[in-house]
Amino acid sequence: MKQMLPPNAKISKEAKETMQECVSEFISFVTSEASDKCRKERRKTINGEDICWALATLGFDDYAAPLRRYLNKYREVEGDNKAANQDKVNNNNSDEGKHDWKQ
Repeated sequence: MKQMLPPNAKISKEAKETMQECVSEFISFVTSEASDKCRKERRKTINGEDICWALATLGFDDYAAPLRRYLNKYREVEGDNKAANQDKVNNNNSDEGKHDWKQ
């Protein structure tokens, strides 16, 4: 919050608590909409696409588009990390059974 204010501005504890309540309520609102969608589709797990859909449905298009871009980028990075970890596992497994018998 302070980043958006002049350096000499102060934020009261009450203001911080009020913002936290608003943020929590916003998250609940969006999650509830996504949950309703999943329930109608007989799914038990809410995913990132459901949250993006809920944001757009509730009129928060300005948030939905950047979140969708972030989600896609996140999935790319996670895919790269999973592939790298799998390569590491495969390399370690290929070394099993090999012994260095030099004395």
